Amino acid sequence: MGGPALVLAPPFPPLAVNVLDASSLLASFGALGVAVVLFAETGLLIGFFLPGDSLLFTAGLLCRAGAYSGPHLDLAQVLAASVVGALAGAQCGYVLGRRGGRALLARSRSRRLHEGAARAEELLGRYGHARAIVLARFVPVVRTVLNPLAGALGVGARTFAVWQVAGGLLWTVGLVLAGYGLGSALPGVDRYLLPLVAVVVVLSLLPLAFELLRGRRRAAAEAPTIVTRTDGGQR
Repeated sequence: MGGPALVLAPPFPPLAVNVLDASSLLASFGALGVAVVLFAETGLLIGFFLPGDSLLFTAGLLCRAGAYSGPHLDLAQVLAASVVGALAGAQCGYVLGRRGGRALLARSRSRRLHEGAARAEELLGRYGHARAIVLARFVPVVRTVLNPLAGALGVGARTFAVWQVAGGLLWTVGLVLAGYGLGSALPGVDRYLLPLVAVVVVLSLLPLAFELLRGRRRAAAEAPTIVTRTDGGQR
Protein backbone atom coordinates (compact mmCIF):
# COMPACT_ATOMS: atom_id res chain seq x y z
CA MET A 1 0.00 0.00 0.00
CA GLY A 2 1.50 3.30 -1.01
CA GLY A 3 4.54 1.49 -2.50
CA PRO A 4 6.25 2.52 -5.75
CA ALA A 5 4.31 1.85 -8.92
CA LEU A 6 5.54 -0.96 -11.07
CA VAL A 7 6.29 0.13 -14.64
CA LEU A 8 6.68 -2.63 -17.16
CA ALA A 9 9.22 -2.06 -19.91
CA PRO A 10 8.20 -2.87 -23.48
CA PRO A 11 9.33 -6.35 -24.57
CA PHE A 12 11.35 -4.92 -27.44
CA PRO A 13 13.25 -1.63 -27.49
CA PRO A 14 12.08 0.89 -30.11
CA LEU A 15 14.10 1.04 -33.30
CA ALA A 16 16.68 3.81 -33.08
CA VAL A 17 17.16 4.21 -36.82
CA ASN A 18 14.59 4.74 -39.55
CA VAL A 19 16.27 3.52 -42.75
CA LEU A 20 13.74 5.46 -44.84
CA ASP A 21 14.54 8.77 -43.16
CA ALA A 22 17.70 10.56 -44.30
CA SER A 23 18.07 12.62 -41.11
CA SER A 24 17.79 9.52 -38.90
CA LEU A 25 20.41 7.65 -40.93
CA LEU A 26 22.84 10.55 -40.86
CA ALA A 27 22.36 11.20 -37.15
CA SER A 28 23.11 7.54 -36.38
CA PHE A 29 25.90 6.71 -38.82
CA GLY A 30 27.22 9.97 -40.29
CA ALA A 31 29.26 9.79 -43.49
CA LEU A 32 29.66 6.01 -43.15
CA GLY A 33 25.90 5.67 -43.42
CA VAL A 34 26.00 7.53 -46.74
CA ALA A 35 28.46 5.05 -48.20
CA VAL A 36 26.53 2.00 -46.97
CA VAL A 37 23.13 3.24 -48.16
CA LEU A 38 24.38 4.25 -51.59
CA PHE A 39 26.17 0.95 -52.02
CA ALA A 40 22.99 -0.96 -51.16
CA GLU A 41 20.77 1.23 -53.34
CA THR A 42 22.95 1.06 -56.43
CA GLY A 43 24.45 -2.41 -56.03
CA LEU A 44 21.87 -4.65 -54.35
CA LEU A 45 18.33 -5.14 -55.61
CA ILE A 46 17.04 -5.15 -52.04
CA GLY A 47 18.08 -1.50 -51.68
CA PHE A 48 15.68 -0.04 -54.25
CA PHE A 49 13.53 1.60 -51.53
CA LEU A 50 16.38 3.51 -49.85
CA PRO A 51 16.39 7.35 -49.94
CA GLY A 52 19.49 8.05 -52.04
CA ASP A 53 18.56 11.50 -53.38
CA SER A 54 17.29 12.94 -50.11
CA LEU A 55 20.21 11.37 -48.22
CA LEU A 56 22.81 13.11 -50.41
CA PHE A 57 21.02 16.45 -50.25
CA THR A 58 20.53 16.30 -46.48
CA ALA A 59 24.14 15.20 -45.93
CA GLY A 60 25.35 18.24 -47.87
CA LEU A 61 23.10 20.46 -45.79
CA LEU A 62 24.51 19.03 -42.56
CA CYS A 63 28.04 19.91 -43.69
CA ARG A 64 27.27 23.60 -43.32
CA ALA A 65 27.92 24.65 -39.70
CA GLY A 66 24.89 26.30 -38.15
CA ALA A 67 22.62 25.62 -41.12
CA TYR A 68 20.78 22.82 -39.37
CA SER A 69 20.25 21.87 -35.75
CA GLY A 70 21.16 18.22 -36.36
CA PRO A 71 24.64 16.62 -36.37
CA HIS A 72 27.40 18.40 -38.23
CA LEU A 73 29.22 16.43 -40.93
CA ASP A 74 32.50 17.05 -42.70
CA LEU A 75 32.08 17.95 -46.38
CA ALA A 76 35.20 16.12 -47.56
CA GLN A 77 34.18 12.94 -45.72
CA VAL A 78 30.64 13.06 -47.10
CA LEU A 79 31.86 13.59 -50.66
CA ALA A 80 34.34 10.74 -50.36
CA ALA A 81 31.80 8.39 -48.77
CA SER A 82 29.09 9.16 -51.31
CA VAL A 83 31.38 8.72 -54.30
CA VAL A 84 32.89 5.46 -53.00
CA GLY A 85 29.50 4.02 -52.04
CA ALA A 86 27.81 4.91 -55.34
CA LEU A 87 30.65 3.79 -57.61
CA ALA A 88 31.41 0.59 -55.73
CA GLY A 89 27.71 -0.26 -55.52
CA ALA A 90 27.13 0.18 -59.26
CA GLN A 91 30.16 -1.93 -60.11
CA CYS A 92 29.03 -4.64 -57.70
CA GLY A 93 25.56 -4.64 -59.28
CA TYR A 94 27.10 -5.00 -62.73
CA VAL A 95 29.21 -7.99 -61.65
CA LEU A 96 26.20 -9.65 -60.04
CA GLY A 97 24.26 -9.13 -63.25
CA ARG A 98 27.01 -10.72 -65.33
CA ARG A 99 27.03 -13.78 -63.10
CA GLY A 100 23.37 -14.13 -62.16
CA GLY A 101 21.66 -12.57 -65.15
CA ARG A 102 17.93 -12.08 -65.12
CA ALA A 103 17.49 -14.73 -62.44
CA LEU A 104 18.22 -12.01 -59.87
CA LEU A 105 15.16 -10.04 -60.98
CA ALA A 106 13.00 -13.12 -61.46
CA ARG A 107 13.32 -13.96 -57.78
CA SER A 108 11.79 -10.66 -56.70
CA ARG A 109 8.03 -10.26 -56.35
CA SER A 110 8.15 -6.48 -56.16
CA ARG A 111 6.02 -4.91 -58.90
CA ARG A 112 7.89 -1.65 -58.48
CA LEU A 113 11.22 -3.37 -59.02
CA HIS A 114 10.03 -5.09 -62.20
CA GLU A 115 8.64 -1.81 -63.52
CA GLY A 116 12.02 -0.24 -62.85
CA ALA A 117 13.70 -3.04 -64.78
CA ALA A 118 11.43 -2.39 -67.75
CA ARG A 119 12.31 1.32 -67.64
CA ALA A 120 16.01 0.51 -67.38
CA GLU A 121 15.91 -1.82 -70.38
CA GLU A 122 13.99 0.81 -72.34
CA LEU A 123 16.61 3.43 -71.50
CA LEU A 124 19.39 1.14 -72.69
CA GLY A 125 17.61 0.47 -75.95
CA ARG A 126 16.57 4.06 -76.67
CA TYR A 127 19.58 6.11 -75.59
CA GLY A 128 22.42 3.66 -75.95
CA HIS A 129 24.62 2.36 -73.19
CA ALA A 130 26.53 5.53 -72.33
CA ARG A 131 23.60 7.94 -71.98
CA ALA A 132 21.37 5.38 -70.29
CA ILE A 133 23.96 4.56 -67.61
CA VAL A 134 24.39 8.26 -66.80
CA LEU A 135 20.67 9.12 -66.88
CA ALA A 136 19.72 6.16 -64.70
CA ARG A 137 21.65 7.64 -61.78
CA PHE A 138 18.99 10.33 -61.44
CA VAL A 139 15.95 8.03 -61.50
CA PRO A 140 15.00 6.13 -58.31
CA VAL A 141 14.62 2.34 -58.66
CA VAL A 142 15.99 2.52 -62.22
CA ARG A 143 19.46 3.26 -60.86
CA THR A 144 19.13 0.11 -58.74
CA VAL A 145 18.16 -2.29 -61.51
CA LEU A 146 20.08 -0.86 -64.46
CA ASN A 147 23.47 -1.94 -63.12
CA PRO A 148 22.74 -5.70 -62.88
CA LEU A 149 20.66 -5.44 -66.05
CA ALA A 150 23.63 -3.94 -67.91
CA GLY A 151 25.71 -6.91 -66.81
CA ALA A 152 23.02 -9.39 -67.83
CA LEU A 153 22.65 -7.76 -71.27
CA GLY A 154 26.37 -7.93 -71.92
CA VAL A 155 27.25 -4.24 -71.82
CA GLY A 156 31.04 -4.00 -72.15
CA ALA A 157 32.89 -3.84 -68.85
CA ARG A 158 34.98 -0.83 -69.91
CA THR A 159 31.97 1.05 -71.30
CA PHE A 160 30.01 0.44 -68.12
CA ALA A 161 32.87 1.43 -65.81
CA VAL A 162 33.60 4.71 -67.62
CA TRP A 163 30.00 5.90 -67.79
CA GLN A 164 28.91 4.72 -64.37
CA VAL A 165 31.80 6.70 -62.89
CA ALA A 166 30.75 9.78 -64.88
CA GLY A 167 27.11 9.44 -63.83
CA GLY A 168 27.98 8.58 -60.24
CA LEU A 169 30.16 11.65 -59.85
CA LEU A 170 27.51 13.95 -61.32
CA TRP A 171 24.79 12.52 -59.11
CA THR A 172 26.60 12.32 -55.78
CA VAL A 173 28.77 15.45 -55.93
CA GLY A 174 25.96 17.48 -57.50
CA LEU A 175 23.37 16.71 -54.84
CA VAL A 176 25.78 17.02 -51.91
CA LEU A 177 27.03 20.40 -53.11
CA ALA A 178 23.45 21.51 -53.80
CA GLY A 179 22.56 20.85 -50.18
CA TYR A 180 25.73 22.48 -48.94
CA GLY A 181 25.21 25.54 -51.12
CA LEU A 182 21.60 25.98 -50.03
CA GLY A 183 22.64 25.74 -46.40
CA SER A 184 25.13 28.53 -47.04
CA ALA A 185 22.69 30.77 -48.87
CA LEU A 186 19.52 30.33 -46.83
CA PRO A 187 19.65 31.24 -43.11
CA GLY A 188 17.56 29.01 -40.88
CA VAL A 189 17.21 26.40 -43.58
CA ASP A 190 16.43 23.76 -40.96
CA ARG A 191 12.88 25.13 -40.76
CA TYR A 192 12.36 24.13 -44.38
CA LEU A 193 14.19 20.79 -44.38
CA LEU A 194 11.18 18.53 -44.88
CA PRO A 195 9.70 20.59 -47.74
CA LEU A 196 13.14 20.81 -49.38
CA VAL A 197 13.66 17.05 -49.18
CA ALA A 198 10.17 16.55 -50.60
CA VAL A 199 11.07 18.81 -53.53
CA VAL A 200 14.27 16.83 -54.15
CA VAL A 201 12.32 13.56 -54.17
CA VAL A 202 9.69 14.96 -56.56
CA LEU A 203 12.37 16.31 -58.90
CA SER A 204 14.14 12.95 -58.89
CA LEU A 205 10.88 11.27 -59.95
CA LEU A 206 10.21 13.66 -62.84
CA PRO A 207 12.46 11.85 -65.36
CA LEU A 208 10.63 8.58 -64.66
CA ALA A 209 7.25 10.33 -64.99
CA PHE A 210 8.28 11.86 -68.32
CA GLU A 211 9.48 8.49 -69.58
CA LEU A 212 6.20 6.83 -68.60
CA LEU A 213 4.21 9.59 -70.32
CA ARG A 214 6.30 9.35 -73.49
CA GLY A 215 5.98 5.58 -73.48
CA ARG A 216 2.17 5.78 -73.28
CA ARG A 217 2.00 8.37 -76.04
CA ARG A 218 4.26 6.29 -78.25
CA ALA A 219 2.20 3.16 -77.61
CA ALA A 220 -0.99 5.05 -78.44
CA ALA A 221 0.55 6.39 -81.65
CA GLU A 222 1.69 2.93 -82.73
CA ALA A 223 -1.63 1.25 -81.95
CA PRO A 224 -3.60 0.14 -85.02
CA THR A 225 -6.43 2.50 -85.95
CA ILE A 226 -9.88 1.40 -87.06
CA VAL A 227 -11.20 3.17 -90.16
CA THR A 228 -14.95 3.39 -90.52
CA ARG A 229 -16.26 3.08 -94.06
CA THR A 230 -19.13 5.14 -95.39
CA ASP A 231 -21.26 1.97 -95.75
CA GLY A 232 -21.05 1.36 -92.01
CA GLY A 233 -18.36 -1.35 -92.14
CA GLN A 234 -14.89 -1.24 -90.58
CA ARG A 235 -11.49 -1.99 -91.98
